[in-house]
Amino acid sequence: MTDGTKKVALVTGASAGIGESIAVHLVEAGWTVYAVARRVDRMAGLASRGVTTFAMDVTDDGSMVAGVRRVIDEQGRIDALVNNAGYGSYGPVETVPLEEARRQFEVNVFGPARLTQLVIPQLRRQRSGTIVNISSIGGRIYEPLGAWYHATKFAVEGFSDSLRLELAPFGIDVVLIQPGPIVSEWDGIARESMLAWSRGTDYEKAAMRMAASYERTYDPRRISSPDAVAEKVLVALEAANPAARYPAGRGARTILAARRLLPDRLMDVVLKRVAGG
Repeated sequence: MTDGTKKVALVTGASAGIGESIAVHLVEAGWTVYAVARRVDRMAGLASRGVTTFAMDVTDDGSMVAGVRRVIDEQGRIDALVNNAGYGSYGPVETVPLEEARRQFEVNVFGPARLTQLVIPQLRRQRSGTIVNISSIGGRIYEPLGAWYHATKFAVEGFSDSLRLELAPFGIDVVLIQPGPIVSEWDGIARESMLAWSRGTDYEKAAMRMAASYERTYDPRRISSPDAVAEKVLVALEAANPAARYPAGRGARTILAARRLLPDRLMDVVLKRVAGG
């Protein structure tokens, strides 16, 4: 903006990890930041840094409608929506209840999509703004026991690509961030769920091997901090012409390049080995 007014961002899933880091980076860069999550008590640190925090559940339509209305009523505009809320629930397709699969789609796909619907009218009126969807390298690759999670991230990728073309005539950018392994709560949830849904089944041994592989892969000493993702978000938001995609974190670019170059059968072999198969 040219009149000295701060740009305004709404960041979801900001109670920890990547979302918290994104909110911190933006407020330190001079943005007015609204950070939302279901667990408001865990955002006290953000509030002390000048971030406005309040409760929002991306599976509750009324919560999302009220939240977007609040930001626009208080600031008169919104310049960035960062759809970060999401989680990874793993387990065999055979045993994971469809209720859990639907919940993962609600949080990872339909929640961000609904928030996007809610902010588009304001962005169109402004003829400017950016929608940032936090995807994953998991939106391009795949793993055993991760079918539902990867399905949600593949959906986010396709949704964002179509949306980017749809909104370009109105001066609105749509950007995907593709984190690799990042220090967060994600891997713990993925490990626990894959073991729980596999226990006592023919998939149990595979789940145990994969959980052990994840524990090694997600060693905090070997992977990137959430700041690696937040830095890419800031780059995208402050670019005059942002890229469609930004890999983030150690190894992300290499893994995505391998997926582009390797035939499916060879990629299957690589990913089975990585998963402990």
